[in-house]
Amino acid sequence: QVQLVESGGGLVQAGGSRGLSCAASVRTFSNVFMAWFRQAPGKEREFVAAVSWSGGSPYYADSVKGRFTISRDNAKNTVYLQMNSLKPEDSAVYYCAAATGYIGSTYRTAKSYPYWGQGTQVTVSS
Repeated sequence: QVQLVESGGGLVQAGGSRGLSCAASVRTFSNVFMAWFRQAPGKEREFVAAVSWSGGSPYYADSVKGRFTISRDNAKNTVYLQMNSLKPEDSAVYYCAAATGYIGSTYRTAKSYPYWGQGTQVTVSS
């Protein structure tokens, strides 16, 4: 069982930066594949970024590549999402997600993650 708690959301101006954190309650965090998704009103939940258990080879959606950075600290059971050069279209509820075991190429699919946080709102004003 994995419990996830996000923090760091809020209001930010376009062009600004915001950092999100997701603390995981799990026996062995280093075995957990972590990701961030987001969902804007009236839209489907979409993949943002993911990172493997080792922290290497992060994956990004094309829409955030070069602006967002995902990282993890296995000693703190925490995954981070640093968001720079924010745009109004980045406004959404951001969710932390976790999967134990190997999920391969399905890391962009929300259904691959059985564990989810409650979400944190990020609003980017123009």
